[in-house]
Formats: sequence, C-alpha cells, structure tokens
Amino acid sequence: MNKLQSFLLELGKGFAFVACQQRISTETQDFYIDMVFYNYLLKCFVLIDLKTGALSHQDIGQMDMYVRIYDEQRRGEGDNPTVGILLCGHKDLSIVRYSVLHESAQLFASKYRLVLPSEAELRLELERGQAAFEQESTGTRQV
Repeated sequence: MNKLQSFLLELGKGFAFVACQQRISTETQDFYIDMVFYNYLLKCFVLIDLKTGALSHQDIGQMDMYVRIYDEQRRGEGDNPTVGILLCGHKDLSIVRYSVLHESAQLFASKYRLVLPSEAELRLELERGQAAFEQESTGTRQV
C-alpha cells in the first residue's frame, strides 16, 4: 500500500495526499476508502480503491456509492465532481460495459501490475489521460 501510494503521488502534477483508509459513514454503517487524493489543478477529489482480485459489479457499485457520498459530504463549493478509480488485478470488460462505469464519466477501472511500468509507458498513459480530460472539459469528443 505504501509503495502504491508513493507511486500514485508521482503520477502527475497537482496531486495531494489526503488520507489512507478514510472513513465515510451512512446512518448505520462505516466504510473505508483505500486512498484519497485531492488534485488542486483539477479541483477535485480522487478516490482510489484497491482490489487484488477480479473486478466485480459489487466493487463498482461500492465505488459509485463512495463517490456520491464524498460529493455530498466532502466536496466544497468550487470543487469539481469527485473521481473514483478502481485498481484491480483483472477487469472483466462485460462487467465494465454493463455497469455504472459505462454511464459515468467519474468512475474508472484499471488493471494494475505488481511491477511498475516503464517511464515511457507512464508518460504515454499520462498524456492519454490528459488528452481525454481536455476533451471532456471542452465538450469535444473524437469519433
């Protein structure tokens, strides 16, 4: 967890670590978000949940709930919507396609590796993510 936390802190500009295993609550239950970051350039919270096994629809529903609770309880005036990221050992594309991930621009699932990617792979992935964000923020999409 600590190595992954350090790795994520180096992913891009503007990320600030907020908490590890941060508790959020409903009226009757407590839940714990694996990692919480705030990106001061994007002006949004980024919630990260780690799953060692295959991605399940329960995982996706749980992250969707985390994002909604966080938006309601923690998001400040002027903050953009919270982003939820699920890092998992295996991602079933059918589950992703038929879940809330298909409809939500705020939830993402990605397979992670136990070996860190190369600097070139990281740079390419960051450039792809930045381009996608810029397209979303300007309202344009490539077909």
